[in-house]
Amino acid sequence: MSTPIQETNPMIKPVPLDELSTSLRADITNARTNGVLSTPLPVQVWAHRPELATRWLSLLTAFHQDSVLDDRTRELMRLKIAAATNCNTCQIARKTDSVTEDDIACLATDDSRFSPAEHAAMTYAHLFASDFQDIGLAEFEALRAHYNDAQIVEISMYCAMMLAGGRMTYVNNIS
Repeated sequence: MSTPIQETNPMIKPVPLDELSTSLRADITNARTNGVLSTPLPVQVWAHRPELATRWLSLLTAFHQDSVLDDRTRELMRLKIAAATNCNTCQIARKTDSVTEDDIACLATDDSRFSPAEHAAMTYAHLFASDFQDIGLAEFEALRAHYNDAQIVEISMYCAMMLAGGRMTYVNNIS
C-alpha cells in the first residue's frame, strides 16, 4: 500500500500566477468571477502545459456559459461526483446559489426536495463516478423521461469532465 498524499502539498509545483501568460491569467480571473473556478490552483498546476490548461478551462467555461442544463442540475451532479472522487476542493466549492446547504446535506438520499429530473441526473452522475458498469437501459430511460438527447449528451460529457477534474485534483493533491 502506498503512503497517503499529504494535504495542501501539491505533487507538482503550481506555476506562480505572475509567471502565467497574460491571457491565461485573464481566463482564470474570468473563470473565478463567473463561478467556474473556486480556486486557481488546479489551473496553475496544469499551466505546465499552458495550451492544454487554456483548453481545459475553456471547456469548463463552456459548460457554465453555454449549457443546455440548468445550473442547479449541473451543481447537484458535480457534488455527487465530488463525493465519489473525494476531491475536497470540489466538495467545498459552490458554483450556484440554487443549491442550498440543506440540499447538500441530503445528497446521499432520495429526498423529496429533489425533482424526478434531478434524481435521474444525480443517480446517473453517482453511477458514472462510482459504478459506471451499472449504468444501463433503466438509467437512460430515467434520463429520457426528463431530458432530450442533447441534454443527455451534455450530462454524460459534464460527468466525464467532473470525474476527470476531480481525480486529477485529488491525485495531484491540489485540494
